[in-house]
This record gives sequence, structure tokens and C-alpha cells, in this order.
Amino acid sequence: MKCREFVDFLMDYLEQSLPQSQREVFEGHLDECPGCITYLETYRETVRLEKTLCGDDPDAPVPEDVPELLVAAILAARASDS
Repeated sequence: MKCREFVDFLMDYLEQSLPQSQREVFEGHLDECPGCITYLETYRETVRLEKTLCGDDPDAPVPEDVPELLVAAILAARASDS
């Protein structure tokens, strides 16, 4: 698995929906790639912060102190997932 492929499987990995064979390949890549370990940790933290910010309602109003560039980046990421 290459780093670019790692990103494609990241969400399924975190949701524990990868088939066992793909999970083993994914985790094997983690064993060999410190950069992807860092990426995974950062992604987990981003998801945690989003849940803290929005709670269970992803369409909740955004607090005023959240930078507009961050809001734009999250909206762009959501649009690309659709």
C-alpha cells in the first residue's frame, strides 16, 4: 500500500468497516510509515474536534470564534466526499 492509497481507506479504517484482509494491509503500512501514523493521529484529532464543536448535529451553527478558513476547508472536504 502506498501513502496515497492509505488516505483512501482511512475513514473505513476508523469506522472499523474495512474487511480483515484490507485492515491487515492498512496496519502493515502503518508499521512501516511514520508519516501515515502522524496523518492518522492528526485525522483522529480533527474528527474529535469536529464532534466537540458540532456535537451530534453536523449542521449546527458554527461558533463565531471559529476561523472562516477552517469552516471553508471543512465544507470543501464535505463537498468532495459527496
